[in-house]
Amino acid sequence: MTELVHGASAVPPAAAAPAAAAPKLKLGALTALVVSALIAAGIFSLPQNMAASAGAGAIMIGWGITFVGMLMLAFVFQTLANRKPEVEGGVYGYARAGFGPYMGFNSAWGYWISAWIGNVSYYVVIFSALGSFSSMGFFGDGNTLPAILCSSALLWGYHALICRGIQGAALINIITTVAKLIPLALFLVLVVVAFRIETFTLDFWGRPELGSLVDQVKSTMLVTTWVFIGIEGASIFSSRAEKMADVGKATMIGFALSILLFVAVSMLSLGVLSQPELAALKNPSTAGVLKAAVGDWGAALMNAGLVISVGGALLAWTLLAAEVPYLAGKDGTMPAFLGKTNAKGAPVNALLLTNGLVQLFLIITLFNGSAYLDLLLLATSMILIPYLLCALYAVKIAVRGEGYDGDLRAAGKDKLIALLGSVYGCWLLYAAGPKYLLLSMVLYAPGILFYIKARREQGGVLFTRNELVLAGVAVILGLIAAFQLATGALTI
Repeated sequence: MTELVHGASAVPPAAAAPAAAAPKLKLGALTALVVSALIAAGIFSLPQNMAASAGAGAIMIGWGITFVGMLMLAFVFQTLANRKPEVEGGVYGYARAGFGPYMGFNSAWGYWISAWIGNVSYYVVIFSALGSFSSMGFFGDGNTLPAILCSSALLWGYHALICRGIQGAALINIITTVAKLIPLALFLVLVVVAFRIETFTLDFWGRPELGSLVDQVKSTMLVTTWVFIGIEGASIFSSRAEKMADVGKATMIGFALSILLFVAVSMLSLGVLSQPELAALKNPSTAGVLKAAVGDWGAALMNAGLVISVGGALLAWTLLAAEVPYLAGKDGTMPAFLGKTNAKGAPVNALLLTNGLVQLFLIITLFNGSAYLDLLLLATSMILIPYLLCALYAVKIAVRGEGYDGDLRAAGKDKLIALLGSVYGCWLLYAAGPKYLLLSMVLYAPGILFYIKARREQGGVLFTRNELVLAGVAVILGLIAAFQLATGALTI
């Protein structure tokens, strides 16, 4: 961005120079980042995660809502990339451009926390998969001492790799993206062969203990949203893209490939095992499904596939998690020290802070036993508001005709898409329920200190009247949630 919102100063040339000199990412690399971010641990756990509280009929409806909603959001990111190419930073950049510095900061903060908490869950599940092999049972469910030690070694190995340059890390990510698709393709072929229609239709609309159809559909929303976190991955790296047009293309290609795989994996599994059987599986549940279909070697195949998949996804998500605070620090939304790069163009300070927090939470999981599903639900709740803000910004520019050069027809079409994306964002907040929204406030509230530091560095007004109200609400809700956590009234 050459000019910042609300009169903030432009990016100092010295801060921007290293990134500008770094090699740019082509369409293939951008697409691989999206696909690798989307197709990660989530897809290997989908059968159990979806069946845990919903029958086949509700799951189908949930995927239908998700398809329309996420398609609209994918179009939103494509539209914003095309109509607002000068806005860098993806999710947070759009929120800042549309609704001012404080909302932009919250979008960056929420997305960043979602990303690195998600990374913690990835380390847990990858060593849980390794623990399924008899020779590596000491890894347990991914939160034993050996698992945490090995997770830590892998974490700082990725850290060192990225510090050597974003371009090199992106190339490795392309290779792992291709590698992870092979076991998933084998899974689909083998499950199709084992599919039985009578199993699929058994208790199609769910068992009575699962609740109403609406409740079942709502229960699937955070899971389906979780697996789609990363749809905006290309937009996050827009400042490093060779062509801005490739950002929108990468987003749509990644979405199309991912939705096909997600629906196929979760729905076909319901024809191999019944809903109660799927709900009882240990994650990664695709291993249990394939074990039922072809025997023990199928489980070993899927666990190995998960290790490859999550290994690649962790690289992509380590890049994504550090890129947001880097860009936000570079343009003054977050403290300036986060906007520093090394000679290779790698965001070293943002990367160090991000991976330091991942390390801290890995240690915490050792003592409180946080599981994969708990972490992913918390991570998902943090990104709901940033997604909604992006959709609302797309509505705003379409109504104003910004970037459309008088093309009213295109503006009208994009306005409808953005409105549908906004409705979907509101539905997600409703489906998440008060518990996870309240928990998210515990993590949103401390961010105010970072925001105040950044604003003082920029010499700008700390808060407008409306921003002060929003900040106050976040602090109050955060304190309430923290108290309830301390007393046991609220749990993760």
